Parts: sequence; C-alpha cells; structure tokens
Amino acid sequence: MNEKITNWKNAIISFWTNRSKSQKMVWLGVPLLLLIIIVGAFFLATNTNFVTLYSNLSLQEANQIKTELDSRGVPYELSNGGTTIAVPEEQVDQLLVELAGQGIPNSGHIDYSFFSENTSWGITDNEFNIMKLDAMQTELANLIKGIEGINDAQVMINMPEKPLFANETLQEASASIVLNTEPGYEFHPNQINGLYHLVSKAVPNLPPENIVIMNQFFEYFDRDGTNQYAQDGHTYQQKVKRDVEKDIQQRLQQMLGAMVGMDNVIVSVTADIDFTQENREEQLVEPVDIDNMEGLPVSIETIQESYSGENAEGGVPGAGEEDIANFPGTTAGDGDGNYELDKETINYEFNRIRREIVESPYKIRDIGIQVAVDNARVNNGDIEYLSAQEQNDVEEGINSILSSIIETSVDAEYGENLNPDEKISIVFQEFSGGPGSIPDTAPVIPTWMYVVGAILLITIIVLIILLLRNRRKDDAGDEEMMEDFAPSETDEIPEIETEEATDAMVRRKQLENMAKEKPEEFAKLLRSWIGED
Repeated sequence: MNEKITNWKNAIISFWTNRSKSQKMVWLGVPLLLLIIIVGAFFLATNTNFVTLYSNLSLQEANQIKTELDSRGVPYELSNGGTTIAVPEEQVDQLLVELAGQGIPNSGHIDYSFFSENTSWGITDNEFNIMKLDAMQTELANLIKGIEGINDAQVMINMPEKPLFANETLQEASASIVLNTEPGYEFHPNQINGLYHLVSKAVPNLPPENIVIMNQFFEYFDRDGTNQYAQDGHTYQQKVKRDVEKDIQQRLQQMLGAMVGMDNVIVSVTADIDFTQENREEQLVEPVDIDNMEGLPVSIETIQESYSGENAEGGVPGAGEEDIANFPGTTAGDGDGNYELDKETINYEFNRIRREIVESPYKIRDIGIQVAVDNARVNNGDIEYLSAQEQNDVEEGINSILSSIIETSVDAEYGENLNPDEKISIVFQEFSGGPGSIPDTAPVIPTWMYVVGAILLITIIVLIILLLRNRRKDDAGDEEMMEDFAPSETDEIPEIETEEATDAMVRRKQLENMAKEKPEEFAKLLRSWIGED
C-alpha cells in the first residue's frame, strides 16, 4: 500500500515538474475560474430583484398595502417618501391580482417605468406610445391569466390622445377584454369586481364604466351582477334560457370532470323553458279539527220546555222539524198528557283561507344533454384507448348522473311522462389536441442561466485552444529531440521491381548490391570464379 502511494506521489511530482509554466498556469486557473463561476451563479440565484408594485400611493393606502404585505410575509422596499412599494419580481403578478381582488389600492397605479430603459434614442413619440400600449395590453393579459378559472385573456385598450390646449378636457380611456374561461367554472361577484378594479388601476384615466368584459361565448360579466342594457321580453327570455343551461352545464362539467378528468369531457345543455305566467286567487274553508272534520265551537244555545195538564199545548212556533220559522207550531196531542222539549244549538267556526298565487315566471319544460368523452389516455408515453367494457362503465355512471339532473330540473307538471334516457346523448371520441398530442413541458430557464452557460462555454473553448497550442509546442520539441538523436546515415531500402525480372537480371542485381555493400566478399567470390576457370 505504501509503495503504491509512493509511486503515485512520484508520478504526480514528475508530471508537475515536467510541465511548462503556461501549462501550470492553465491547470491552476481552470479550477479557480470554475469556482468563481459557481459562486457568481449562486449569488445571482439567491439575489432578490425588487421591482415596483405600485407607485404614486397615498400614505394611507401605502400603509394599508404595507400591513397586507407584512401579514403575508412578503419582503418589500419603500421609496419616494413611502409612496412607491417594490416587491420581489417573481411575486409581482400574484400580488397585483390578489390585492385587486380586495379593492386595493384606490389611488395607486401599476408602474411602467421600464419603457424608458428599453427604448433607443432615435425612437419617436408615436412609436413609444405604440410600444407602451402594446406592453400595457400584454402585461394586463398576463395578470388576468393568473386569476383562477381563466386560461387566456385578450386585452384591447383605447387610449385617447392628450389635448393640445389646456382648456380641452382629457377624454377617458376604454378597454375591452375577452376571457377564455375554464369549462364549468363559475365566477363569484367579488372576482368580477376585483377584475374590474385591476383593469381600472392598470390603465390611467380608465373608469370601471368604460370596461367591457366577456368570455369566449360572448357572455357579458357585469361588475354589479345586473345587465346594464335594457331588455325586452325576448331578450329576457333568451337570457333566462342561457342562465339555466349554463348553470346545469357548469354543475355537470364539475361532476363529470371529477370522474374522468376536466379536460376529458365536454358537456352541452339545451333547455326548453315555459314562460307562461299565471295569477290566481283561492278562497278555502277548512275545519279546525281535520281528524274529526269539525270546526271550533264559538257559541252554544240550549232550549228546554216542559208542560203538564189536561189541555197542554206543546210546541214552539216554528220549532218543529218540518215547521216554518215564526209560524204556529203543532199541538202535542189532544190536550191530555205531558210535553217536553230539549234543544241544543252549537255554532262552529272554520278556517277561511284566502290565497293570491303568482306562478313562477318560467318553468323548465324539457332538457337535452349532450356529453363528449375523450377515449384516449396516455400511459407511460403511449396512447391507449378505452375498451368496450370501460366505455360501458363510464356510460352507466354518466347516465345515472344525467338522469337524476333531468328528473330534478324538469317541472313536475311536464315530468310525469318524461323518459330521461331519450334526452341523453353520450359520445366517446378522441379529442383534437387531447392526450394524443402530449404537450411540451419544457422547464422555464432563467436568463442568468443562459449567461452562465455562455461564460462556461467560452471558458471551455479557450482552455481547449490553450491545451492544443501547448500540445503542439510539446510535439515540436519532441521532434527536435528525435532529430538530434537520429543517425546520420540510413540504410537504403531496395527498390521494388514492378517489371517482370529474369534469373540473369536477378543474379546481376544481387552481384551489384554485394559489390556495393560487401566489396571484400565480392572480391573473394571473383577470385574463386577466376581460379575455377
């Protein structure tokens, strides 16, 4: 073991002592440069870049935002006497959306000061205004896309020109926004109000009344929950019909999306609404005691009469069973005998109910539901399709849900003879752009990573060039050393005869070579040939 360590030590020392000065500098500089690059990258990664969140704030609202940021644990910086607040760059979009949802602030504006940093000296005012407007629209669209339930947004802002004269009134700006909403998502009124507030504060001199927001289905979002446009009877009925269909569609989309995936199902609902309205009045009399069908006794009258004697006359005028009131009653017999009368009269009070009924302004008469299910799935990068059994299971579950929705939504007057199975349509089909086309999930690489990578690449190229240059110098030195130790005379290599040679020519060539290389032996050979002759 010690011998190996010693050999390694001697090899390292020998390697280092045999290196030139430039090579030693390269070997020492490369690790140092890599260390500097790593430390710089770490510093850039951990360094927090603060950008302006709001500017031109009142002191009251600056304190309100400061308190909100403290409660969230968000670091911030104050400038311009506390009227400008800066936060970490990666949290700007989220904070703008969340604070706007709370109606914060009322006096601040989103900062667009970066235009002055990214423009050249030769740009005109018109070009600058166009760039600024485009950047405002892009930034505002990015902010809106960060709101839950919104996939994409398109923003169009109309900025009026500044007046040329001081006595002219500055016109107000306007904005139109089209949202691409998630299927089945229902926005709350506070979300809509926050969206109006965000847009109003992002654009100077833009009152909320000049903002129009709608989705991809041309459904208008009003900030106070009511339609600002006058509606006639037809418009009202169409709106009610759309609201009913949208409500059922959203509920079904959420339920079925939880079963098979939100992106794997599409629901469409069509409703038939009965707008016949009925006003009627009912007057009902009901007993107080329903079990015995008796009313409440309010008065009791009891009459008792008795007569005795020979000429007794009985009866009360008009008191007989078949007598007429106020007419003389019949006599009880011929005057011999007794007469008695017992009578009890009870007056009952009953419940008297008066109802004024106004029927609902509309009733759901019929519903049709269409469901499309994506039958393609991605499993370990491979596309698989639902089997027939799996489709039957999914279809049974969807049918059960849709049947329940139809039975509970359709009015009882029209639902007696309703067959839910006839109102349901379920289709299994691969969606275009669905699981069959796997989206690219490329990670977002920060800009500083590109800078560090470029520096590393340049450094590696420079080191390779230096190593190649040193290698060439070493090779040149080795060649010079070989030339110094090389012999002055080299053996001649006999030429290869390409022509067909005879035996005589071969022997002659051998003799010539022998005479050149070994003249003494050649002379002895000649003397022996001469002696033989």
